Parts: sequence; structure tokens; C-alpha cells
Amino acid sequence: MTEMPAELGTADILRVMELLPHRYPFLMIDKIVQIDRDESCIGIKNVTINEPHFTGHFPTAPVFPGVLLIEGMAQTAGAICCAHKLKGDAKPSKVFFMTIDKAKFRKPVVPGDVVEYHMRKTSNRRFMWWFKGEAKVNGVLVAEAEIGAMLVTE
Repeated sequence: MTEMPAELGTADILRVMELLPHRYPFLMIDKIVQIDRDESCIGIKNVTINEPHFTGHFPTAPVFPGVLLIEGMAQTAGAICCAHKLKGDAKPSKVFFMTIDKAKFRKPVVPGDVVEYHMRKTSNRRFMWWFKGEAKVNGVLVAEAEIGAMLVTE
């Protein structure tokens, strides 16, 4: 059996905002690159000092919160779930977290870093999807997790 070739695509910030309901300050991805159908993709987050969480996490040594790294993974995965399910100009479905498993934080992420969320689908059944994700900065693993999500139609 022949393996299907990758269908690499991208989604700029405007397309990401069509696919996800999140908005500033909670939109954790700036674009998605290397989209291979609903199988895998890479989301990009440019971390800047003017983000609101840095006023309290931590003012003298700003560190991007780990929970927001996980949220960035989920948003990246959720965007490709929604894109896969869209038909024509239909309104995207909402995506809700179901599970977060095996989350590990390896290195701190700081302002000036560019985070790449490498997401790979491990399974899906009907409206439920599971992904393995890795967050990387300059090719170095900074966080990882397995996440599950559910598409909810309106």
C-alpha cells in the first residue's frame, strides 16, 4: 500500500483566527506552518515581553508560563481539527480540551524566543482527537504533552 504524500500548507494569523475562537491575550499561536492534512503541523508563537502574563510571571526574570505552552499545543492541534472538518464557508466548530497527559517542562521559555509547537495526531474517533505535542525553541525541546480534544458542533 502506498503512503499518501504530505499536503503541506500554512495558516497565517487571519486564517488561525477564522479557525479558533481565541483572541488576544489568549491566542497562543501566530501562524501554523507545514500542515499535513489533519495528521501533523507546526504552530509558531513569537514570545514578546509586552505579553500581560510577564507582569507577574516573573517581573525580574520573565518566564513564559508552562500552562500557556500546553495551551499553544492545544490551539495548534485544534486549528487543524477545525480546518479538516470545515466544508466550504461553514462556521468552524469549537474545540474543547478533554485530556492532558504526560506533560513535561524541560527548559524555560523567555521573551525573544520563537516557540514551535510540533503536533502529530495519534488517533481520532468521530469528534474526538488525540495528539502528541512537542514545544521547541531553536530545535531544543522545552515542553511536551499528549492532549485530547473534542469538536463540538454548533
